[in-house]
Amino acid sequence: MNTENHNTEYKRIWKDEYLKWVCGFANAQGGKIYIGIDDDMSDIGVTHLHQLLEDIPNKIVTMLGIVPSVSHIERDGKDIIEIDIEQSNIPISYKGTFYMRSGATNQELRGLALQ
Repeated sequence: MNTENHNTEYKRIWKDEYLKWVCGFANAQGGKIYIGIDDDMSDIGVTHLHQLLEDIPNKIVTMLGIVPSVSHIERDGKDIIEIDIEQSNIPISYKGTFYMRSGATNQELRGLALQ
């Protein structure tokens, strides 16, 4: 795996605020979020794997209206969750705000950027 970039994001744990990142990937070219990997690429692993494998896709569908691929991978004996988000054909918002992935950052779209 490579460092964070336009199509890849690493998170130690799942937080619902990461739905903004899912939205940003959907509004860009798509991408992957790995839960259980630190920014320095060290494997942390996740706890409550099976619960997260149910909760994450349900929250994404409910809040964003898109269906990602959420799967379990094992890396160095650690449980990692991979969220694969495809590019959306229509703009996706999270709580009424639009986000877009730019480089290794997530940008809130405002003004002319919304067009």
